[in-house]
Amino acid sequence: MTNVLYNPLADNKRGEENAKKIKEILKNAELKFADITKIDLHEFINNVPQKDKIIIAGGDGTLNYLVNKFSGNVTGHPLYYYASGNGNDFKVDISEKEHGKIIRLDKYIKDLPIVYVNGGKGVRFLNGVGFGIDGYCCEVGDEMKKKSAKSINYTSIAIKGMLYDYKPRNAVVTVDGVKHKYNNVWLVPTMNGRYYGGGMKVAPDQDRLAADRMLTTMVFHCKSKLKTLTVFPTIFKGKHVEHTDIIDMLTGREITVEFDKPTPLQVDGETYKSVSHYNAFAKLPEDHNEDNETAANV
Repeated sequence: MTNVLYNPLADNKRGEENAKKIKEILKNAELKFADITKIDLHEFINNVPQKDKIIIAGGDGTLNYLVNKFSGNVTGHPLYYYASGNGNDFKVDISEKEHGKIIRLDKYIKDLPIVYVNGGKGVRFLNGVGFGIDGYCCEVGDEMKKKSAKSINYTSIAIKGMLYDYKPRNAVVTVDGVKHKYNNVWLVPTMNGRYYGGGMKVAPDQDRLAADRMLTTMVFHCKSKLKTLTVFPTIFKGKHVEHTDIIDMLTGREITVEFDKPTPLQVDGETYKSVSHYNAFAKLPEDHNEDNETAANV
């Protein structure tokens, strides 16, 4: 038996339809489909016989839901993944090493980094944390989804935001105890993978399976709106790193980002409103756990 746990909300509510395409890949397999939003995930996975397979079908948000249900360590059963979401940045990131349509998931979801937003409960993240106009785009996109089932063009939202609605912030970025101060900041994501935002290659040199488990923070700071609009599209190819006068790439294990004005933030595409700061850890500190809210202030 192969159990397919799908997210019906993935890809603008086409998650079940997309997941059923697995039938074309595993033509001789006995498949059983279940809505991941309507089951007790712990109970389901723990009760599946070891000889049976489990495939998670969805997008980055589905994987984020999975790892946070298990506090970042899904153990006891081999898991597989079929990308059936909208952006699928995780799948894009690992595609150089994983060429199949269904890939083994286990090694990619163990000991994931954790972020504390506004000093709240810790959240594990698979791809990255976005703070700035990327969070703004997710907030606007969420409102658009409530009104229409059409696909969201986040690049268009970002460009309109830069031109009219979104104003850059001043920021303090602390990496492993060293503070960096910036003015006119447009975005400050911290990355576990290379991609986010539907194909933006934010951290070209980041390796999610590296032995040192470092995180990469990109700071996009620019006073000129015209130059910002010119450089922004280069993020999709990872060429923004060549603009060293307005792009800083920082690596570390403990990263704190503070903005001078409340700003939307996103974690693997999930939106948080009115955020003043976040704290990301490549590895959870030994004296804290996910529920320890004070960890965000160390």
